[in-house]
Amino acid sequence: MQEVFTLIENVRSLYNVGAIFRTADGAGISKLFLTGITGKPPHREIRKVALGAEESVEWEYAEDGVELAKRLQKQGFEIIVLEKTDACIPYNRAEYRFPLCLVLGHEFDGVSPEMLAIADQVVGIPMFGSKISLNVSVAFGIAIYEIIRRKQNR
Repeated sequence: MQEVFTLIENVRSLYNVGAIFRTADGAGISKLFLTGITGKPPHREIRKVALGAEESVEWEYAEDGVELAKRLQKQGFEIIVLEKTDACIPYNRAEYRFPLCLVLGHEFDGVSPEMLAIADQVVGIPMFGSKISLNVSVAFGIAIYEIIRRKQNR
C-alpha cells in the first residue's frame, strides 16, 4: 500500500504548486492530490518550478478535497493537516501513523474549516519571528521531510 500522500486544498499560486511537486519528488511522496482551485499540469508556471517533477510524481485532481480525505480515511489513511492553530501539535513532536495523507491549504485562508473538522490531527511549525506562518511550499518541505524521516526510522 502507498504510505504517504499529500492533498493540496485550494492553493492558488501555480509556482507554489510547482514547488510542491518538486519537493514531493525529492521526498518520494507516493501521490499528490490537487483539489478545489489548485492549478494542475500542464501549466507553464508549474513546469517552470517543478522542473519535470509534475511528470515523475503521480497526481490526481478532485474537486472536493474534504470528500477525498474522507474516502482516504475509510481506506485507513491518517489525515494530517498542516496548519497553525491554537491547538496544533508541533510537527516535530507529533506521532505519525502510516499510511497518512498530509493536507496543505490556501496561502492566505489556510485549510478549510471542514477539512480541519475531519482531521485526525493538526500539526504546525513553530514560528519565532513576527510572521505567523511560512509559505505553503516551504512549510510542506519542512513537514514532509520529518514525516519521511519518521517513516524510514520505524
